Amino acid sequence: MGCKMRSMHFVFWCLYFMLLHLFCTAQDEDMRLSCRTAPSDLVFILDGSWSVDDINFEIVKKWLVNITMSFNIGQKFTQVGVVQYSDDPFLHIPLGKHFSSSDLIKAMESIEYMGGNTNTGRAIKFANDKLFALSERGPNGIAKIAVVLTDGKSQDEVLAAAEAARKKGIILFAIGVGSETEEAQLRAIANKPSSTYVFSVKDYKAIAKIREVIRQKLCEETVCPAKIAINSRDEKGFDILLHLNLAKKAKKTQGSFYGSKAYQVTSRDDLSESTRMLFPGGLPPSYVFVATLKYKGSVAIEEWDLWRIQTKDEKPQMAVSLNGLDRTVMFTTTTSKTPSGTQTVVFTKSPAKKLFDEKWHQLRLLVTEEDVTLYVDDLEIETLALEPPDGIFINGKTQVGKYVSKETTVPFEVQKLRIYCDPEQNNRETACEIPGVCANGPGDIDPTPEPCICPPGPPGTPGMTGERGKMGDPGQPGPAGADGCARI
Repeated sequence: MGCKMRSMHFVFWCLYFMLLHLFCTAQDEDMRLSCRTAPSDLVFILDGSWSVDDINFEIVKKWLVNITMSFNIGQKFTQVGVVQYSDDPFLHIPLGKHFSSSDLIKAMESIEYMGGNTNTGRAIKFANDKLFALSERGPNGIAKIAVVLTDGKSQDEVLAAAEAARKKGIILFAIGVGSETEEAQLRAIANKPSSTYVFSVKDYKAIAKIREVIRQKLCEETVCPAKIAINSRDEKGFDILLHLNLAKKAKKTQGSFYGSKAYQVTSRDDLSESTRMLFPGGLPPSYVFVATLKYKGSVAIEEWDLWRIQTKDEKPQMAVSLNGLDRTVMFTTTTSKTPSGTQTVVFTKSPAKKLFDEKWHQLRLLVTEEDVTLYVDDLEIETLALEPPDGIFINGKTQVGKYVSKETTVPFEVQKLRIYCDPEQNNRETACEIPGVCANGPGDIDPTPEPCICPPGPPGTPGMTGERGKMGDPGQPGPAGADGCARI
């Protein structure tokens, strides 16, 4: 009898945990995923030496609160830790102690400024040994990120501690405040490339100006794990043609110039994939969408989605659409402001119409939380306002080359289809693969100019027939560093 009862209890608990797992999975599928929901262990390592002073330390605390408000706090989401250092590091907030934003904010606001010398290396080692190594989530593939904020030269060695942390998979950002920081030391602390992981500002008031940039960079680390090789650098992003395995699904054909490879998509090819497989954590708030394509015949007067993300009941969430009849480009993304949960903007300026001339062209969209800008063959066409987007449901499909509201594939040729997570890639990306666009001829050219590691200064003086970066004379660039940012 006792054995029978124990067996029934065992079956009961098995069923309970199975149902609990299914319930949690269903909850995950019904959740909009974005940087806010992506799981990560995030540690802030704050300089508390005498050179900071208590007034500036209060500015740092407010900055800290504003950054963390961008994320859902909890064991399934972002866990935040805070270390303050001077002569020795002090643990104010262990990872996983607070599971609500309100509790975390109260803990941050209660941190008291210490004062003392600057031993940054010791603080990085402390974070590695006493926070990341003891995280309950362990080495399970979630992003582990440390942000080091300092206003002076460290009085101990930083490179060995930073390298040890990197070997454990910890991603290090370095933010230098003021003229007393050493560029070489910031580079030693941070991951490479320094243009992504090192920031410099002139004073503590200026750290507010890089708040959104830091949010974006932290987001990229959590939802954009894959990288795309581009000449001398790797860019975080999604190579959609690669993820869709187009090399096996479509016939190879001559691309936009001799020797380039493209794919000829036919109506028999189904370019669909689970969104969970392509974008498991959603998309960052800002990104660059790039497509190099050509299409002919009746397709040129049809309305079709070059790329779209659908819910499980096939409702659109995001899309880049081409309307051949009106010769317009449409961009759809999510929003909580409309009953449908989506917003669509339409680019109507005439230079975009050449996308429909049945020749090779590059379409590029720079998407931010406030607007989206269309470029065709490196020419800036139009910027349209957006409401702040929500995350996406990942339990549906992502598709390429489908007629609007249909499952039928559009016949077209495609050479490139990518999403770059870093919005600065918009300034590095060229349409040199399109014949006649670049003076040096076609090719996948990535000039990689000297990066400004903070938001750009004011816009330049208007040119002869348009603003800088648009059609017409380039005009004069705006003053650099007017926002307190430095170049590196």
